[in-house]
Amino acid sequence: MALPLPLLLLLLPPAAAARGAPGAYVWPWPQKISVSPNRSCALHPGLFHFEYSAASAVQPGCAVLDQAFVRYPGIIFGPGPWLSPDRPGLKQTMKNSLQVLVAVPECGPFPEMNSVENYTLILNDHDFILKAHTVWGALRGLETFSQLIWRSDEGMFSVNWTEIVDFPRFPHRGLLLDTSRHYLPLEVILETLDVMAYNKFNVFHWHIVDDPSFPYESMTFPELNRKGSYNPISHIYTIGDVKTVIEYARLRGIRVIAEFDTPGHTLSWGKGVPGLLTPCYAGATPSGTYGPINPILNKTYEFMASFFQEISSVFPDFYLHLGGDEVDFTCWQSNPDIQAFMKEKGFDNYEKLESFYIQKLLNIVSSYGKGYIVWQEVFDNNVKLRPDTVVHVWRETQPSPYAFEMDTITKAGYRVLLSAPWYLNRISYGEDWQEIYRVEPLNFEGSPEQKALVIGGEACMWGEYVDETNLTPRLWPRAGAVAERLWSSQSVTDVGLAYDRLTHFRCELLRRGVQAQPLNVGYCEHEYFQH
Repeated sequence: MALPLPLLLLLLPPAAAARGAPGAYVWPWPQKISVSPNRSCALHPGLFHFEYSAASAVQPGCAVLDQAFVRYPGIIFGPGPWLSPDRPGLKQTMKNSLQVLVAVPECGPFPEMNSVENYTLILNDHDFILKAHTVWGALRGLETFSQLIWRSDEGMFSVNWTEIVDFPRFPHRGLLLDTSRHYLPLEVILETLDVMAYNKFNVFHWHIVDDPSFPYESMTFPELNRKGSYNPISHIYTIGDVKTVIEYARLRGIRVIAEFDTPGHTLSWGKGVPGLLTPCYAGATPSGTYGPINPILNKTYEFMASFFQEISSVFPDFYLHLGGDEVDFTCWQSNPDIQAFMKEKGFDNYEKLESFYIQKLLNIVSSYGKGYIVWQEVFDNNVKLRPDTVVHVWRETQPSPYAFEMDTITKAGYRVLLSAPWYLNRISYGEDWQEIYRVEPLNFEGSPEQKALVIGGEACMWGEYVDETNLTPRLWPRAGAVAERLWSSQSVTDVGLAYDRLTHFRCELLRRGVQAQPLNVGYCEHEYFQH
């Protein structure tokens, strides 16, 4: 049902008139939105609830929506106290429920790359309904609804008459957290998943292990975390922790893609698996130090087969991230056994040796029915990749600008993710979110068919200088700039209007208990307080 006039049409891009209109601060910006400036409905926290439409193909018993219906009233209204719903002089129409209608009779079990996230939201005197194709789209619509509610100076909750038709521009909208360089407690990861949902991110890229530590508790190889973690009691993720993260993410429509990066970035692996890493040499004798995984031994691949069989069973997403970046060849170059192997195989450079290893690993992972994402060096080194491989672009300028890399990868027919300009661990004085916001993922030479292979991107928060003390303010609201770029229409580029909305959204994050840093001088009605 179309909204009655008069309307303030906030189509794409957002009109300047949106700045003062209640409900005009949604983040990320919807594909189409219409807001009435002078007609609204009242909501009372004690009476309002979410319910399934009688016509919905999904009904009570669907945990994804059942739990969202319980979660969102607290997000919207806070702890109170609230005004009485029968206060004198209340002229607005009181709405006590939002009807939710889901078209497809499925409740998960897990979101996937191709999950549909579209929704339609209609709010007026006649209809108060959220329609979605899937439960994942319904979650996105509930988040948008939560951001439309505003509280008057008198303490009344209201929502303006609104009509929204919305869907994401890209299917993969991710955030990477590094839990090796600094261990991030489970509660911090769960809070991050909450804020990801507020921004409509849908992929948690868990860079769980690296050189400094191995905090993943392996069931098959328990010595990995016992000897490779910072502390095998306090600084590990148990199998229970991992399942908690996966389920918490699922209930928010977020996929969990684990990364176990090899053959480089693996010094912590060697502590628990003797013989896995390459011994480095100083002249003719071992130096006592170790380099990347040893690619010439059969037992290396026996280990990888067992390890990734476990990983494939623990992480339900179709994709695993297998890394493959920044392999330091110095140790391989020093090792006489490696040199002899290369001579036997006819390898004239170390990229070919790396490709030999990666090829075997990809075959192992494929045998378990998994797809894989790899960093761009794997493609650059001409490893034979499956057609469904996703190549992850992270280098900004070396050996070539990322736009050229995007063109090259898509020209070869592979799908691609962009992260190169979105390394949020890099900070500078001032409003660096604006440069993040101005990035256009499709700004490279290429045909429409090539650009259709860009499936999205990820904001990355590497952990050299980040732990639980500064993760949240460094992430938010800066990561929101990436979220909007990946969700909203390509035409939504006005930095001034984005500043107004992101500033408002930052204040909303504070109200929700998220320690998001300020964008500039100013204040919020609800300043941050520690829960």
